[in-house]
Amino acid sequence: MTVMSDTALQAAPATKARGYWATVGRRIARDKVAMACAFVLVLIFLSALFAPWLGLADPYQGSMIRRLRHIGTPNYPLGTDELGRDMLARLIYGGRLSLLIGILPVILAFIIGTSLGLVAGYVGGRLNTAIMRTIDVFYAFPSVLLAIAIAAALGSGTSNAIIALSVILIPPIASLTIVFVPQITRVAESVTTGVRNMDFVEAARASGAGPFTIMRVHMLGNVLGPIFVYATGLISVSMILAAGLSFLGLGTKPPE
Repeated sequence: MTVMSDTALQAAPATKARGYWATVGRRIARDKVAMACAFVLVLIFLSALFAPWLGLADPYQGSMIRRLRHIGTPNYPLGTDELGRDMLARLIYGGRLSLLIGILPVILAFIIGTSLGLVAGYVGGRLNTAIMRTIDVFYAFPSVLLAIAIAAALGSGTSNAIIALSVILIPPIASLTIVFVPQITRVAESVTTGVRNMDFVEAARASGAGPFTIMRVHMLGNVLGPIFVYATGLISVSMILAAGLSFLGLGTKPPE
């Protein structure tokens, strides 16, 4: 019986183990609600990205003749505003700026914060102390006041608003940090600290894998979940801060 089992195992075709991202993709593909939400998000993103090629009306061109058209009017699916401007065109073109100024600072913060938190959590010791105490310094400055101060120093404009929300220049050491980096770094560091002594990490270390390989291959996929969840919440915060900067005259300039 044992000989037959061994022969059957040897004859069975070798199957490649499914990776972390393949497993995540498979679970999402099976969730109909998640796929429907993903379809809506992709549709919004693509409509904003390809807005100039959709044949929409000029979002800034008004006409008193067609002002306050109701929803469902031919050629104006969402009607017009009090100045006769197409609401659908204004919504899509406004989404381009909202997505840019809301997502870009979070992406920058995600990359830098995850890298810092992963290194701090895995290495530990004095390096962890140095990174986390530096992050604590930035917690002393409220994000809103910090963004307003940087935006006021740089001046108004879309690019400066993005810089104010994402990058802070410290002249003495010319180093870059991000308003949202402290939060993401702390989340990444806490999650990494919790998994750095698990069996799969010890096995990778015992097999001769270097620190960079362990962090990139074995640990990154296991700590991205909580960081992704936290980062998605920061997108709305980024948009609110951007709106606040524009309200104060420090953000995006209105069209001329």
